[in-house]
Amino acid sequence: MNAMADQALLKGMDELDAFQQIKQWAKLTETGDRAELTFLPDDSDLWTRLDARRDTCSGQKCPSFNPCFVTGMHQRAKDADLIIVNHHLFFADLSLKQDDFGSILPEYSAVVFDEAHEMEDVASDYFGRQISNFRFEELARDADQTLRLLHLGTPSLLRRTQRIRERSRTFFETFPPRDGRFPFSRNEREAFLEQNREAYDDLASALKGFETECAAMTQKPEEILRIARRSFELRQELTFLFESNERNFVYWYERRNKGVFLAATPIDVSQILRERLFEQFDTVVLTSATLTVGNRFEFIRHRLGLDHAKERGLPPEFDYEKQAMLYLPQNMPDVRNPAFTAKAADEIVNLLETSQGRAFCLFTSYSQMNELFERVRTRVPFPLLLQGTSPRSVLLERFKNTPGAVLFATASFWQGVDVPGEQLSCVIVDRLPFAVPSDPIVAARVAALQEDGRNPFAEFQVPQAVLALKQGFGRLIRTKTDRGVLALLDSRIQRMAYGKIFLESLPKYKMTSDLAEVSRFLGKKDRKKI
Repeated sequence: MNAMADQALLKGMDELDAFQQIKQWAKLTETGDRAELTFLPDDSDLWTRLDARRDTCSGQKCPSFNPCFVTGMHQRAKDADLIIVNHHLFFADLSLKQDDFGSILPEYSAVVFDEAHEMEDVASDYFGRQISNFRFEELARDADQTLRLLHLGTPSLLRRTQRIRERSRTFFETFPPRDGRFPFSRNEREAFLEQNREAYDDLASALKGFETECAAMTQKPEEILRIARRSFELRQELTFLFESNERNFVYWYERRNKGVFLAATPIDVSQILRERLFEQFDTVVLTSATLTVGNRFEFIRHRLGLDHAKERGLPPEFDYEKQAMLYLPQNMPDVRNPAFTAKAADEIVNLLETSQGRAFCLFTSYSQMNELFERVRTRVPFPLLLQGTSPRSVLLERFKNTPGAVLFATASFWQGVDVPGEQLSCVIVDRLPFAVPSDPIVAARVAALQEDGRNPFAEFQVPQAVLALKQGFGRLIRTKTDRGVLALLDSRIQRMAYGKIFLESLPKYKMTSDLAEVSRFLGKKDRKKI
């Protein structure tokens, strides 16, 4: 932040205003945690230029080393008996240790994972490989800033960083403009390189040229070596993603708004976790309200590589039969029927009128969320909030503080969201949350199970959807005094044979298909006028 204050790196009055607010906040905050900045959008480009990261931290040479929040955090962690971190930081540390790049966390002898159902997805990210146009832009930006701060920004070196910027843009522009995630098999990558070999070689050459010029400098401060190392690592990742064919990886790319991401994700992380985690520590505890499918742990054991583990299911803390009602409406069309959306809108309107708003409407896709939001918003008098219109933290605060509010949201609100009390009295889920079968990672995991002679639908797709549904429903009952209604608009849970597995896996809710019974359950006391 001190460096930015002296550089012409701010864009426009809005960014300048945000920077000044952050500067004042930095004087008052005790943690330096991004989550405290409720006024800053989740995708803020300004924050990416301010936050402290391993690859930009200059350590004890930094003039802000002693008052630095990161320094203080490391020191507190080193002195602590118990360290609490999120899954992402833990697996970032574990992957660094795997690559012999040091570590982020102090040494530890035992690990307890809360929300352990998330482990497979997070481990897949950190033990995979990924590059994006953003990483190249950040490298060029950080290199420029570092060179200027150290007064080493010769015209030749600055041309090198500009070349990285220009050639990365040219390279990533060669990808199709459509948004979405797509497979990038060996044949597809070879065809891509045949058509775009010059753009690929030019980008690799730009990185190599920058590294070579850094190596030739007579004065090589640690900051320059660190930037050159980042360039080398990016070049390695680029090469791996286009020229390797690891059997246990699925290769894919994604275009999301202005971002293009290339990735290789492990198809099966069980062996990695077995070797890197479970066999390294005497004590590893996994806990979550959603680890079992049909009251059994087989699915999570198989996916995570848990060969020898003691297991125990504890009785629920809440009295679900008294506190929650599961509503499964009658005569709903199949979710694949074109008539489903209109009928779902009618059911949502009726449920919101019954609950007087105070609801989460959770969807498995953005397109379905947006379409149903448009169909419902003119038919109910309650304040409606839509994911994507404001940062997640801001939407959640608005929901908590707005009487009768209704939030339309997707995956990021299915778990980790806590709204106790009457403010959230209804959770509506549009359909069983099966993963998109065309997603490259899902498709690769399904294919791997098929090759092994197993049934991927029964052993992977259904259990994964069961855990996701339990997470979505888990938003409703957060304390022993909460009461409310869970509504699932997907008739497959009653029509299809696998629906029984979902119902057996859910808590023992009171169940109904009668909206009048829902109204009686919520009761007059719970239906205050808005």
